[in-house]
Amino acid sequence: MKYKDYYQILGVEKSATQDEIKRAYRKLARTYHPDLNKDAGAEEKFKEIGEANEVLSDPEKRAAYDQLGQGYQSGQDFQPPPNWDEGFEFSSGQNRENMQEQQFSDFFSDLFGAAHRQQTDTGAGQFSARGQDHHAKIIIDLEDAFQGAKHGIVLKVPELDQTGHLVVKDRKLEISIPKGILEGKHIRLKGQGSPGLGDGKTGDLYLEIAFKPHPLYHADGADLYIDLPVTPWEAALGAKVQVPTPGGAVDLTIPAASRQGGKLRLKGRGIPAKPVGDMYVVFQIALPPADNNKAKEIYETMARELDFDPRRSLKSGVRQGNRD
Repeated sequence: MKYKDYYQILGVEKSATQDEIKRAYRKLARTYHPDLNKDAGAEEKFKEIGEANEVLSDPEKRAAYDQLGQGYQSGQDFQPPPNWDEGFEFSSGQNRENMQEQQFSDFFSDLFGAAHRQQTDTGAGQFSARGQDHHAKIIIDLEDAFQGAKHGIVLKVPELDQTGHLVVKDRKLEISIPKGILEGKHIRLKGQGSPGLGDGKTGDLYLEIAFKPHPLYHADGADLYIDLPVTPWEAALGAKVQVPTPGGAVDLTIPAASRQGGKLRLKGRGIPAKPVGDMYVVFQIALPPADNNKAKEIYETMARELDFDPRRSLKSGVRQGNRD
């Protein structure tokens, strides 16, 4: 995927005010509108201008885009890092000036598609209307989902100053993380969104949960997975070993003739959601290195004594192919 320089597309500086962005967009939109400009490529240029305006005219998207794109130039290979939007607070409002049936690029969709799917129209044009809900992603330790926790967090809130320039302020909150919460679920903070209009109620803030990478486990829903290194003789002959779990080490019996990638289930050892998840132990067979004479001798003995050819099926496939 290629990086898009939205400032370059609109022909404005990165320090441009929102009014300057609006004027640049309207001028270019009139120039390249398909009803007015029949030149080849005008329609595509019009779409590109609309996409740039959709991001830069929205202070929230613009602030996130500015942080993400530091050091990139237009056309460079680009891949957004995981959880790049952590801590950015997005409201439910949309800039609708250029949203009608607009088809955005993969670059836009990868960055802001999830935020658009969250957004809703709250009817803010009415005299009395509920305030917009806000959304943000936070990353927590996996252990917090097992025990519950209380944390202070800091969200980045984009705003316009009195001159129309974009500024990003910190918003500090104390939150409670419920035991058993899963990745992708939300914590609702009632009344922490935008103020309502007239007698309308204040909107809420929804915090989407993601887990930090863990040195031992990875989660899939409520289930946990752990890669367990085992020796070739443990896999072949069976063994009893200890396996770490978030609730403490447990004894595990490795069945004889276990294979690489085989797995065993530890019932109820996953995240304590409703229902409680399980834990899966995945076998990763580790080969000892032949880094001394004794180890080399053992490997040479195995090569002579064991009737084992891991490529036997490939050879039979070649013979079958030759007959055809």
